[in-house]
Amino acid sequence: MEGSPRGLHWKTRPLVEWAEGRPFVWVDDEINAVDRQWVAAAHPGPYLLHRVDPAEGLTDADFAVLVVTARSFGGRRGGPRRR
Repeated sequence: MEGSPRGLHWKTRPLVEWAEGRPFVWVDDEINAVDRQWVAAAHPGPYLLHRVDPAEGLTDADFAVLVVTARSFGGRRGGPRRR
């Protein structure tokens, strides 16, 4: 995708490029709607963008979401990146 829309987090594009279509989870306190829209358009594989409350940090509920997501990815392992 050409260019970056206003409000896109600086991590978003590099994370999607690194994933190369493989499943990934991004946990951050700065994920926003622009990031979600951009990833939906740019990443063909499964993913989760999970925003955490910076005042609370990771909670048991956050970990529960991450476990469910990891299980939903099933056996879709991408293995190491090839260059």
